[in-house]
Amino acid sequence: MSDPRRHETLIDTLGAELVPVRRLPAPWLRALGWLSVVAVIAAALLMHYGVTGMLGRWASAPDLAWAGIGAVLTTVAAAWAAFSLGVPGRSVRWAWLPLPAALLWIGASGIGCLRTWIPSETHVADIHEVSDCLVFIISFSIPLSACLVWLLRRAFPLRPVLTAVMIGLASAAASASLLEICHAFDAAATDLLTHALAVALVIAANAAMGGRLLQPR
Repeated sequence: MSDPRRHETLIDTLGAELVPVRRLPAPWLRALGWLSVVAVIAAALLMHYGVTGMLGRWASAPDLAWAGIGAVLTTVAAAWAAFSLGVPGRSVRWAWLPLPAALLWIGASGIGCLRTWIPSETHVADIHEVSDCLVFIISFSIPLSACLVWLLRRAFPLRPVLTAVMIGLASAAASASLLEICHAFDAAATDLLTHALAVALVIAANAAMGGRLLQPR
């Protein structure tokens, strides 16, 4: 027959070693914190490049404006989805949240490629300018992804790879949104394919590395 006193001693010992866990803020609130970082970067770019050029391009070619809006909405939705997936018990359906915004982003960008005229204040990017867009998106996505991974490591994602995919999408979309501030190029097939390649590389890198970093410890 077991000794009740030993059980009580064990329970007391384990209870004494428990450390209180601070409850994390709501996913939308944590997403807002990360989006604030993106907003600060956007403000710095706007101070350097100004807003006139971007608004002029958007006014002359509304498809460019809708593509930019789609990228911004994808950033918000993917970040919210990533933080939501980091909460145990949340539905996997959160991963579908960025889909409508991403379709707007892709669709508007594709429509721009069908135009036969070049809007004012833009030109078709050459190979060097296209490669600069690739470098821009990837360069900004690295610190933004690292920030999201660091924030989400405090949570407990039960689907680390899917969460990392949302991190990659949010970071790449944010970088593409920031690029709109200084992107004086018209929509073209080469430019669109370069952006798609950059986004795909960022998502794949996050899925490969971020998934491991987000594994439950």
